[in-house]
Amino acid sequence: MALTITPPSAPPFPDPARPLPHPDTGLPRLSPARIPVSATLAANEAQDARRRRGEPVLPLAFGEAGLPAHRTLRAALARAAGCNSYGPVAGHAPLRAAAAGYWTRRGLPTDADAVVCGPGSKALLFGLMAAIGGDVAVTRPSWVSYAAQAALSGRKAHFVPGAGGVPDADHLARALKAARAAGNPVRSVIVTLPDNPTGRLAPAAAVRDLCSVAEAHDLVIISDEIYRDLVHDPDAPFTSPAVISPERTVVTAGLSKNLALGGWRLGVARLPAGGFGRDLRDRLLGIGSEIWSAPAGPVQQAAALAFSEPPELAERVVLSRRLHGSVARAAAHRFAAAGAEVPAPQAAFYVYPDFSPLADLLLERHGITSDESLASVLLHEYGVGVLPGSAFGEDGGLRLRVATALLYGGTDDERHAALNSADPCSLPWIAGSLDRLEEVLADLTG
Repeated sequence: MALTITPPSAPPFPDPARPLPHPDTGLPRLSPARIPVSATLAANEAQDARRRRGEPVLPLAFGEAGLPAHRTLRAALARAAGCNSYGPVAGHAPLRAAAAGYWTRRGLPTDADAVVCGPGSKALLFGLMAAIGGDVAVTRPSWVSYAAQAALSGRKAHFVPGAGGVPDADHLARALKAARAAGNPVRSVIVTLPDNPTGRLAPAAAVRDLCSVAEAHDLVIISDEIYRDLVHDPDAPFTSPAVISPERTVVTAGLSKNLALGGWRLGVARLPAGGFGRDLRDRLLGIGSEIWSAPAGPVQQAAALAFSEPPELAERVVLSRRLHGSVARAAAHRFAAAGAEVPAPQAAFYVYPDFSPLADLLLERHGITSDESLASVLLHEYGVGVLPGSAFGEDGGLRLRVATALLYGGTDDERHAALNSADPCSLPWIAGSLDRLEEVLADLTG
């Protein structure tokens, strides 16, 4: 089946004859559309506000990698400080070639012309949704920004139950038929490999089944692989849909997680080969030219070095993966000991406990009736920042997304010590945080 891209249509603006009332007369009126601050960023700001007030915080809400930038990359960025021209929208040629090499080494042969760079993979994901058009299918649960970005582009995100970042194929097929019958055809599906919020990696069979449904329903697959290098077991099989359905799969990646460069804002997208991929690339570049123009020049120069993976940076990723796995497993153990159901973390720095087995106790002791109220109690009564599962599309239940990477230390010296330790959970500052978590959970559930 030939892939097509939905022509752009006008976004759903409100009726200008019925503007939103404003409490202050004489001031401009806003449209009814409102996108709140991303749940992860809002939680981080709430934790920072508590710190400024001198209140204790156990920071388990924000999905930041929690490590210093490698000195090799800092030096490369400093050397490139004079790169102050805009440059091409797609990104500088050395960066695109380096990203192509990165994917080729992972079994995805890539031409540099198929690579588009942007100021973070987040911006590229939004640009892809806008370029492809139509509604989008996402996994329940899935990263907070997918549904928000769909809304910003005037589309709807259809949540489909799944696991490990991949929608269940049968549920997806039914959701696609229902959306089409309702006049809201779905044109793309987003998968996250490995997954945020659950820290799990979908098996190859689930990816193959997803690809079969995408082929049958002419879907574009967007595979968000920002955490690919942080699968705890380096020998675990990793199956990208780009291997199974290369003609319809876009892969996104970046440096925010594997090399802890979230603040540098650099992402890359790998477009399919062939006519469809070229058409999608042209549309994505048109969108990028009007929104971000080009990624920051100095960051591109340093990113080209990062994607070339010199030995010292490859070693940094190996050490990061070990650290993330050790601390995530230790946190998962604490939640399980308190009575929550906890899938074993397989990747990144996320734990996804479910407190449903403790629902009656939590209601009786704390008046907790939802994941939002559970997260609120943990923050306001104990100073523990987490995110409710509902922020990721969960509908009911008592699930939390716990991010452990900000436990690695309060200084770069502590973070480097954690990175190089064979037993990071024995370091006093990490052990203290884990002990505090255990105390909180004992009081919450005891």
